[in-house]
Amino acid sequence: MGKRARRRGAADKLTAPELSYTSPAGDELVLRGALTPKTRSQYASVLHGGLQQEDAWQRAAEFLFERLAVRWVVSDVPTEGQKALLMRFRVATGDERRWIRDVLREHLAEHFPDVEAP
Repeated sequence: MGKRARRRGAADKLTAPELSYTSPAGDELVLRGALTPKTRSQYASVLHGGLQQEDAWQRAAEFLFERLAVRWVVSDVPTEGQKALLMRFRVATGDERRWIRDVLREHLAEHFPDVEAP
């Protein structure tokens, strides 16, 4: 297979749709519209892996955020990239976390009804 054919194949690669959610404060969270079977399995292990219920819910919400979040704009400051998003999530206020948890639940119910919400 030549270089040209490899480049053409990369351009035809499927990408997951992205969905945007806006908070009452005007912040925007963009989430992926796809979860791989492996990610679903890992998520189920996190949610039911033997941690105390509250700890499991917290870790599960963080896991979903890490896998689904594409971009988060807070106070007109955009954050992108998995590492930066996770760091921002970990310093989020209680209200921001509550809103994210609600968005994750809504997103799962609408796009992944077979995946249990945290």
